[in-house]
Amino acid sequence: MILSVNNIDKTFVDNHILKSVSFHLNENDKAALIGVNGCGKTTLLKIIMGLEHADNGEVTMSKDLSVGYLPQNAVLDSDRTVYEEVLSTKQDMVEMEALLEKLQKDMEVSSGEELDMLIAKHTDMLAAFEDKGGYVYKSEVRGVLLGLGFSEDQLSQSVNTLSGGQKTRVALGKLLLFSPDLIILDEPTNHLDMSSVSWLENYLLNYKKSVFIVSHDRYFLDRIVNKVIEIEAGHATTYDGNYSAYSIKKEMLRNAAMNAYIKQQAQIEHQEAVIEKLRSFNREKSIKRAESRVKALEKIERLDKPVELNDDMQLTLIPRIESGKDVLAVNGMSKSYGSNRLFENLAFELKRGDHVAIIGDNGTGKTTLLKIINGVESPDCGSYKLGTKVTVGYYDQEHHVLNDDNTIFNEISDAYPGLNNTEIRNVLAAFLFTGEDVFKKIGSLSGGEKGRVSLAKLMLSESNLLILDEPTNHLDITSKEILESALNNYEGTLLYVSHDRYFINRTADRILELKNHSFTEYLGNYDYYLEKKDQISGPDNSSTKQQTAVESENKLDWKAQKEYQAGLRKIQNRLNDVEKKIEALESEKEKLEVALSDPVNSYNSAKLNELTAKLSEVDEKLLPLMDDWEMISEELEEYRN
Repeated sequence: MILSVNNIDKTFVDNHILKSVSFHLNENDKAALIGVNGCGKTTLLKIIMGLEHADNGEVTMSKDLSVGYLPQNAVLDSDRTVYEEVLSTKQDMVEMEALLEKLQKDMEVSSGEELDMLIAKHTDMLAAFEDKGGYVYKSEVRGVLLGLGFSEDQLSQSVNTLSGGQKTRVALGKLLLFSPDLIILDEPTNHLDMSSVSWLENYLLNYKKSVFIVSHDRYFLDRIVNKVIEIEAGHATTYDGNYSAYSIKKEMLRNAAMNAYIKQQAQIEHQEAVIEKLRSFNREKSIKRAESRVKALEKIERLDKPVELNDDMQLTLIPRIESGKDVLAVNGMSKSYGSNRLFENLAFELKRGDHVAIIGDNGTGKTTLLKIINGVESPDCGSYKLGTKVTVGYYDQEHHVLNDDNTIFNEISDAYPGLNNTEIRNVLAAFLFTGEDVFKKIGSLSGGEKGRVSLAKLMLSESNLLILDEPTNHLDITSKEILESALNNYEGTLLYVSHDRYFINRTADRILELKNHSFTEYLGNYDYYLEKKDQISGPDNSSTKQQTAVESENKLDWKAQKEYQAGLRKIQNRLNDVEKKIEALESEKEKLEVALSDPVNSYNSAKLNELTAKLSEVDEKLLPLMDDWEMISEELEEYRN
């Protein structure tokens, strides 16, 4: 065990944010800390690092443990270049290399015993230099910086001229090269594009020490972590496995907890009704029986109602009218800013019901393309055409569609004057704005709050074409899952830009990758894109081979693609059905095992025989279901491949 967090409590004014939080990290653990925005994740990291004091509890680290911590927005002030700043983590190697060079020069002008002494010293130091990777440390520094998205030109740029996000990337590079026993990262992917996040994933996967990460990037967590620690309602729960394993276990536990809560509430209501009835008889014997039941009821440990997704943001996207089959056609579109060419001769189509994700590195023009389609900007050449009865709903990642001078309430009422006060308040309550919150100015809101206002307007628009620019930015995992569910149930057409690979995997049936100024198309989700991208490689400066690749992919016509998706959903539904049956039987088995161990039944042979028989019956039902689960899982995997 390298880190132990024991019974940490923290309260801010009247907000008891952390309640007896306990967990531990072992050597080589790669763990995630997750929870909704504001649950105390960053506060907990600061407590671990000694930057914030806990009200109660303690943090213990193993002796001589080296720890590297990257906050969300690392403060870095330096006149050095990007390369020099990160190279400073290898100062011992720099000094050793300089000393070797000095010894080499001294040997050139020495002789006799002095030369022998210098040669021996040089030989020993050279061996140590080689053992520490002396011949590769400079290329290692350069490789980390390029992996984190810096260009060769930016390596010679002064750190003080960088943006906040770029400075955070420099700090991350220094931390990785410092190579501590425990790396603690708070939202490390916020300032990275998709290729840089992929590079960081591989780096951390191969990192031979421990990593502790706060992140909302579920795909990132899925690939890296072997342990998930969730902060919910102030308490911490540890789950073994990656994010997907956590998600399955969490759902099972949530269902079990809700069932237990509902059952207990029914029992309490029943007991209260019985007590009331006994009292109504107004006889001494009945009153005593009522009092006995009251005492028994008071001894019950009341279960808290489990947190439900539906207790949070409520989002339903329903088109008011159905569009025609042809929704959007883009032809020959190009855009440059001065000498910076973003894209040229882009062409693609959207059909009714398509869910299309646009991906690509930062600066390739993805957001600009959406702005052009929404009439916010103009192309240099080319055109786009909306189909019959198409109505557009636009989600802008910078929230320029919101008026900073408006209150939240006025933002909705101005956009939808037909709604009355009660209707507006009900809509805003569904997006977690209640009471006086609705009169906050848009300009004073956080990124996540602005996102919720934009989603509320999007829902009210009842559009049949949604164009979304980074819709999951600033959303916590729970809100992302709610948005995913709404989009998966949306019967209109969807076009969006996102770096969130898990989100893309869940919601896209087609991907357009913007690279080298043009599109490559993939008819599938993100996993499909990863599988096929190596088989479809476009050239650097020619669109001919890229167009051939697109045509090859388009051999899977629309009908075939829809049939594939329908088949995939059918198998997944069968798997979900089996999992529910297994969960129910395992719950029944657990209750029977508890009953068997109950001392009350230990002397009742008839009862024990009955319970044992039921347990055998449950086991007999479980075995074939588990076989079915394995068979369907294999079928699903084969279908996807």
